[in-house]
Order: sequence, then C-alpha cells, then structure tokens
Amino acid sequence: MSKHGNANASLWLRAFRAILVVATFLTAVGAHSASFIESSPVPGGIALVELDATKYPVSKPAPDVTWNGKFIATLLQADSYFALVGIPLSTKAGEHTLSIGQKNSPTSSVNFIVNAKTYEEQHLVIKNKRKVNPAPLDMERINRENKRLKEVKSYRADRLIAQQFDWPLKGIMSSPFGLKRFYNGQARRPHGGIDIAAPEGTPILAPADGLVVDTGDYFFNGNSVFIEHGLGLQTFYAHMSRIDVKEGDRVTRGQILGAVGATGRVTGPHLHWSVGLNATWVNPLLLLPTDLPPPADY
Repeated sequence: MSKHGNANASLWLRAFRAILVVATFLTAVGAHSASFIESSPVPGGIALVELDATKYPVSKPAPDVTWNGKFIATLLQADSYFALVGIPLSTKAGEHTLSIGQKNSPTSSVNFIVNAKTYEEQHLVIKNKRKVNPAPLDMERINRENKRLKEVKSYRADRLIAQQFDWPLKGIMSSPFGLKRFYNGQARRPHGGIDIAAPEGTPILAPADGLVVDTGDYFFNGNSVFIEHGLGLQTFYAHMSRIDVKEGDRVTRGQILGAVGATGRVTGPHLHWSVGLNATWVNPLLLLPTDLPPPADY
C-alpha cells in the first residue's frame, strides 16, 4: 500500500503521530533502558553522552537536547540522563556540541568527540540504467517520495518501546554498513544499512517491538516498511516481495513483517535493513548481540 502523492498525507501524518504518542503509554515499566545499544562515537555510529546530573537532576523532567537542529533522544540510565546521538556518515571527526534546554533555565551545551572512521568501497553493476540515472518522470516520483521519507523519519514516540534487538533475517551479510558505493562506475550515497542475502520469499521478522509508521513501494527501495521503536529509533526494510503489515500496526519482536524480494534497485534478492536515530542512518550492529546474522537453515 502506498500513499505517495496523496494530498491528505500531511493530515494522516499528524493524526498518526498522535496515535504514536498515545500508544507508547502502553509500554511496560522500565522500557527506557537502552542497555542493548553500544556506544561508538564515529561517523555512522552512536554516542551516549552523559548530562551533568547537578545541572539536570533526574528528579526533574528530561531536558530538550538538539544537535544541528535535530532532536536528540534523552534516556534515564541509573542516576543520570544520557543523550542518545545518531551520528551521520558525513560527520567530520573532532569536537561537537549538543544544545541543552530546560524549562525556566537558560540554554547550555555539552561537548562530545567524534572519532575518525574509514569505510571501504563497493562497486555494483545495475542492469536497469534508470535505477542509476532516473528519467525526468522518475525524478518527479523520487522527489515526492523523498518529501514523504523526511516526514516518516521525523516520527518519534515519547517512550522507548524496544527492549532488545535481534537480526530480522537468517542469511549472509552481503554488504555491510557504511560502504562508499558506486553504481555503474558512478559515485552515490554511502550504504546506510546492511544487506542480507536470502532466497526470495524468506520471512522477515521484526527485530524488536515497535509501531509501523509507513509501508509503500518506493522507486529505489521497492516494497518497504518503516517501524518506530520509540524516541526516534527506527528500522527500515527494503526490496521486499510482499508486505504483511500496515501503517498503525503494533508489532512484537519476532512477528513476520513480509518477505525477502528483489524490488527497487537491486542486483538480486536480499533485504536491505537500516537503523535510524534522530533521522540519521547508523550502524545496525550497534544494537545487535552478534556481528553476523544467524546462519541460514534453508
């Protein structure tokens, strides 16, 4: 199902955002724990930045944290608040500054360091040349989809729903996160997720509890699903052969979302799986217990 180009999309988005906020009140006590998230302050990584407990005591509401104009999730861990920062792949190494605001208090700041990281290159050959150099009509569709994607990625439930993450699929990791990609010799955006190769029709499972915030057929991504796991932590599933969930569904860890396919811009059947944090793609391995998916048993 797709709502691309729908004039009522903005109204639907606002209504669904309200649903998200209400639904999160059903979350179990203790769901704020983010012990499953690994801190790795590099481009494409996650920084867990502790806030000064003397300035921001846990006895008061969590402060508002922003970075480069984007909302940053804040978690209560033990006796301190922590900012959960998704770091874009384009970020330069060095010192960066979070802005912190709290009711009836002046805005302050806290610095954190982003360490350098180099990613490898990957060169792919795409037979459908329009998936590399889209026609003008394709660009009209892509621009509509990009506008919608920006809104989808802005969803944020007020509580962390997920309590742990699993791999969504058994198979072989065919492309890791962060690769500098070249299609038919042309440089494109770095790989913002992990590719898992598996036969077409293989079930894709929800890696954690969450809420489905979008499904649709996208030009590059094919049949896709977006899930909000709370506080702007999202997962994205692309190139699916079928979709078994719909917008507004509450999903539980291990639930079938759909199946592996070869829709969109692909070289063969696989799942492209991304993890987003503050509207930024980050390395999914930072949420997983192992660095490789479970071996295939098919």
